[in-house]
Amino acid sequence: MKAPAQGLSVGVVGASSLLGKELLAVLKERAFPVARMVTAENDEAEPDMPVVDLREGFEPAILRENVAEKDFDVVFIASPIRPQGKQPDDSRPPSFLDSPVQLAHAAGCTVVDLDEGLAGQPGGVLRVPFLERGGAASHASQQAPASFYVSAHPACIVLSALLLRLAARFTLTSAVAEVFAPASEIGPQAVDELQRQTSGLLSFQEIPQAVFGRQLAFNLLPRFAHGRATGAALGAIEKRIHQQLAGYLGQRTVLPAVRVFQAAVFHSLAVSLYVETREPAPVEALEEALKGPRLVLSRLREPAPSQAEASGASDILVDAVVRDESRARGAWIWAVADNLRLAALNAI
Repeated sequence: MKAPAQGLSVGVVGASSLLGKELLAVLKERAFPVARMVTAENDEAEPDMPVVDLREGFEPAILRENVAEKDFDVVFIASPIRPQGKQPDDSRPPSFLDSPVQLAHAAGCTVVDLDEGLAGQPGGVLRVPFLERGGAASHASQQAPASFYVSAHPACIVLSALLLRLAARFTLTSAVAEVFAPASEIGPQAVDELQRQTSGLLSFQEIPQAVFGRQLAFNLLPRFAHGRATGAALGAIEKRIHQQLAGYLGQRTVLPAVRVFQAAVFHSLAVSLYVETREPAPVEALEEALKGPRLVLSRLREPAPSQAEASGASDILVDAVVRDESRARGAWIWAVADNLRLAALNAI
């Protein structure tokens, strides 16, 4: 089924997820050489999202079918994989795209995991390709051969970009990061509930709380009510970011302390990063160190980049570095990025 002369045979697992739709959109936008597309839909029903509907223009080329490893050049995994037989009416025929074990050990095609679809499977290598060119390339070459690739979480990408570029010029002694996650990080149910909470509060109606367990609209949450959040709750996201940063940064720079908060925004994440250098460093020198591909810096006289502004942007938007008033060696960095687009671009 492959057509290498005309292009690649591509599979997308979780094509109906928010991340999967963004991945398909970016594949098309970047003219990825696709000769044949197979999309594996997940079974989760999606709510109607009239305000932020990402399904516009989404047309899978070929629906899921019974295919094998030999039929693909590249497989992207954009959602957790549900083992067959776990659903009440799951009578689907066996498929390579439904097996985490087969995907993790595929030798005939490249597998890229964007959303922990292969969590727990050995052999994955974490990648942030744009950071591995030039001076950081040696880190990628020193890793063990990959059975599959793990595309880093967007927060890990943002923090790694900031920390590694600073560490190339300065010795960092400590770092603390606060990550403000959007509803789209959890999924369409969270986006829908935030939308309904917002409209309900403005019209003095009762608000739904099935996903967050409490009011998120016009609010900020450090955690969800016990037993009410989805599988991608804040604790799981925080753990994933910690593990990826530890694995990716290694001994190249200081490992930051990280806390994740749920923000009342639909899309795009924000990061507030505090760093301390061994010796006091001028703000101008810190900003100069951050310059490079995929990071766009604002000047102090310009408006600070916001999560709304980052939506749809391919780059990480970084505000002017601010010196900490009480610590001569400390500085604050604010950065925002479209979480879905950054994840898709990194994978591609």
